[in-house]
Parts: sequence; structure tokens; C-alpha cells
Amino acid sequence: MRALLLACALLAATVARAEEQANVAALSAQVRAAEQAFSKAMADRDVEAFAAHVADDAVFFGARPLRGKEAIVSAWKQFFSGPQAPFSWQPEEVAVLDSGTLALSSGPVRAPDGKQIGVFNSIWRRDADGVWRVVFDKGCPECPCQPSQ
Repeated sequence: MRALLLACALLAATVARAEEQANVAALSAQVRAAEQAFSKAMADRDVEAFAAHVADDAVFFGARPLRGKEAIVSAWKQFFSGPQAPFSWQPEEVAVLDSGTLALSSGPVRAPDGKQIGVFNSIWRRDADGVWRVVFDKGCPECPCQPSQ
């Protein structure tokens, strides 16, 4: 009887872990889609769609940190003038906490000609309404290092 109870407990734990992993995979797909839509807003020259992805209390790092959605959108409006986006980005890596509340997306930043000019790192938070919004964003120049083998 004890072996049966232990087997049932082990099975329940295995099922719970599989469900958790499936949930993290689904949330990762949501974050990837949010990051792609965020980038598409730049390509589409749609500053309001861009702003919808930024949390009210976000911080974007650059020459000086920009604090709050209003300051971020105001500073980024310069990148929405003109017919072509001055840069683009796409997520290569996405990781979500098991809690499903925070996520990291990272990937290359490219010039209009496709040349990589940097790397971005964005921290996303799933707000109470279930929508993922950027809370921290930091870009940096492309790393000239080669990965160790």
C-alpha cells in the first residue's frame, strides 16, 4: 500500500512539473510574440503601438536612464520620423520565470541594411490584465568577442 501511495505521489509530481513546463513554454511564446509586435511597431512607424508595449513605470537605459512611459515615448519619437526605421530587432532568446510574472528577451539590433549593430535586452512583466509589457530595456553595441569553444 505504501508503494502505491508513493507511486501516486510521484506521478502527481511528474504531471504537475510537466504542466508547469508547458505553461512556461506557452508564456515564452507570448513574450516572443509581444517582442515581435513591439519591433513591428517601429517598422510600421506606429509610435502608439510602440507605447502600448511599455509599462507605465518602465526604465529604458541609454545615455541616461529614461524613467516612465511618458519620458520613454517622448524620447523615442525621434526614431519614428521618416519613412524607414533607423534600426530593427528580433528576439533570439526568451526566458520566463516559473512564476510566469517576469521574462527576458534578447537578440540582435540591426541597421536598415541588415548589419548587426547591437544587442538588446528587455525585461517583460505580465501585468494584472494578463498583458506583457516592457519594464526594463537596455541595448548595447555588438560584442566583438567570439564564444568560447
